[in-house]
Amino acid sequence: MRRFFSPDQLRHAPAQELHNGQFTDYAEKPSRAQMILSAIGGAEQPEDRGEAPIRAVHDAGYLQFLKDAPAAWAAAGRPGDAIPYAFPIVGRRPLRLDRIDALMGRYAFDATTPITPQTWTSAYGSAQSALAATHAVLAGDRTAFALCRPPGHHAGADYFGGYCHLNVAAIAAQAACDAGHERVAVLDIDYHHGNGTQDIFWQRGDVFYASVHADPATDYPFYWGHADEVGEGAGEGTTLNLPLPHGTTADAFRAAQATALEAIARFGATFLVMSFGADTWEGDPISRFALTTPDYAILAKDIAALGLPTAIVMEGGYAIHALGANVASLLSGF
Repeated sequence: MRRFFSPDQLRHAPAQELHNGQFTDYAEKPSRAQMILSAIGGAEQPEDRGEAPIRAVHDAGYLQFLKDAPAAWAAAGRPGDAIPYAFPIVGRRPLRLDRIDALMGRYAFDATTPITPQTWTSAYGSAQSALAATHAVLAGDRTAFALCRPPGHHAGADYFGGYCHLNVAAIAAQAACDAGHERVAVLDIDYHHGNGTQDIFWQRGDVFYASVHADPATDYPFYWGHADEVGEGAGEGTTLNLPLPHGTTADAFRAAQATALEAIARFGATFLVMSFGADTWEGDPISRFALTTPDYAILAKDIAALGLPTAIVMEGGYAIHALGANVASLLSGF
């Protein structure tokens, strides 16, 4: 299986995040990617396909903001990484805003995701890795893996959060659509719901989004991922959320994933993008499921049995010492 990763993806390295009311060390560390690379035997440098595939998913003003925010933060005399603190929870609209504090809140939904001078470079590299894996599969490979870091599934078309700035799964899915696939599916098996991916395709009938995740009644991102969210307009019925309780083990997770795979098959997808998060592992420091390392190979075999060309993009997983083994287990199952 071909694997893709850009060294630029290591450059985004915030010092801290605001989590549960206090500043803590940033959990989405560059060492996550380094541990995975070591376990899977390295990866290819992705080809640079430019911004056009990213602009096919993300708002142009938002992309410009990601590039400009660090300089604007520094120009305002602020030390450290840029972190938002005020958010327009009602009446969100495209106002003319110049102050960096206002722009940060305009384009963010949480305070756990700082922007550094290297954020755009790393997020851009992550998107290029996702595109490289997608195009490898479009060219005939059955499966390819993008070691995406920073991850992406919490990022919407014009907002960031949850350690995510560019939605790599959505960029991959859109690239498959643009290559001629009329029905594309995204299967998200990260511990946390991929609210950004759901949002991007919410009113689309050509992309099916299925997510198996922790119940948002108890877990981040809280406001999205409930079972009654099914899409709107042309996208009604093309969103499937399967929330699970704390303590979920492999059997229950596998059963929920089977429900998602059956729905994807009924949808008639001809291309699959898989958002994989290893934060479902039993020892993950910020999650509460109980999957073991061998379980990932079993889940992967079930997904491979669907018979779809599949681009895998990396999302979460924060038990750094075990992350490489968990990813290697998943890839072995394919």
